[in-house]
Amino acid sequence: MKYSIIVPVYNRPNEVDELLQSLCQQTVKDFEVLIIEDGSIKTCKDVCDKYANILVLHYHAKENSGPGQSRNYGAERAKGEYVIILDSDVVLPNTYIEAIDKSLTSEIIAFGGPDAAHPSFTPIQKAISYSMTSFFTTGGIRGGKAKLDKFYPRSFNMGIRRDVYLQLGGFTKMRFGEDIDFSYRIVEAGYRPQLFPEAWVWHKRRTDFHKFFRQVYNSGIARINLEKRHPGTMKFVHLLPTVFTVGVIGLILISAVGRALMHYIDRDQFYWMCFAPWIPIILYSLLIFFDSSIKNRSLKVGFLSIPAAFVQLMGYGLGFIESWWKRCILKQDEFQAFEKTFYK
Repeated sequence: MKYSIIVPVYNRPNEVDELLQSLCQQTVKDFEVLIIEDGSIKTCKDVCDKYANILVLHYHAKENSGPGQSRNYGAERAKGEYVIILDSDVVLPNTYIEAIDKSLTSEIIAFGGPDAAHPSFTPIQKAISYSMTSFFTTGGIRGGKAKLDKFYPRSFNMGIRRDVYLQLGGFTKMRFGEDIDFSYRIVEAGYRPQLFPEAWVWHKRRTDFHKFFRQVYNSGIARINLEKRHPGTMKFVHLLPTVFTVGVIGLILISAVGRALMHYIDRDQFYWMCFAPWIPIILYSLLIFFDSSIKNRSLKVGFLSIPAAFVQLMGYGLGFIESWWKRCILKQDEFQAFEKTFYK
């Protein structure tokens, strides 16, 4: 067995059904699948039973401990030479394993691929996908293009030789950013993960802006924790969402002050303070609208990409600020600062 595909699951039977269906269509069949039910109330056992005679499929149910520890649970029971980690909300093109097989050499220890929006995704899902991969929101660092800097696979689509996975101890109990932490440790151990652009997945991400905000907020929290664990890994690009967040809040406050001054002092003198701060916000929104509309061939997705972009940047920025305050100013440790959001 060459590949062991490990999927931690928490209350997502429908998504698992779609993922397993896409695994049945793979052009390369040399893999097993381990579904790790992480203390779900709504389990996917019945879904897995449907595919038991089609795939080499192993279903494991365990108490809730979070996705990282569930992946470790699966890796300990896997039989493949390589472990492939997927999120339960991805769907694979039928050449996914084939693309890995063609790109993989004996010198490559770890690898990963990009994600994309499927044509069947809702307009909100497409807008969220755009906001996570666009040059104008994330600098394109998750868009699947080769970069000069090191590549750090994410847990929605990453692979590593199983013996190295076990040697490094797999994922830690870090609550947020545990996949990047693992990627950093892979690099620190002397390995260089490779990007396989053709081994991409369709990633549903979140289905509404509220859930998406929580996701990116937690990512902002993780960035400070990652810097504490791996000093020097924070780059300028990681600061941009916080700069954006502070800038937008500052512009809105200037406009609010301008309105107050117009009302109480001199209407004409402070007119510019009321309206000028909105110009860069409007220009940025138009940029997002036109770029997303063209790329997605949809005005609706282009329009929804505006709030998606602001949620992505400001959610991350606010999480970053909270984590910076608790970890760097109040000097709280990682568990103490975010005790309520850690798994038991």
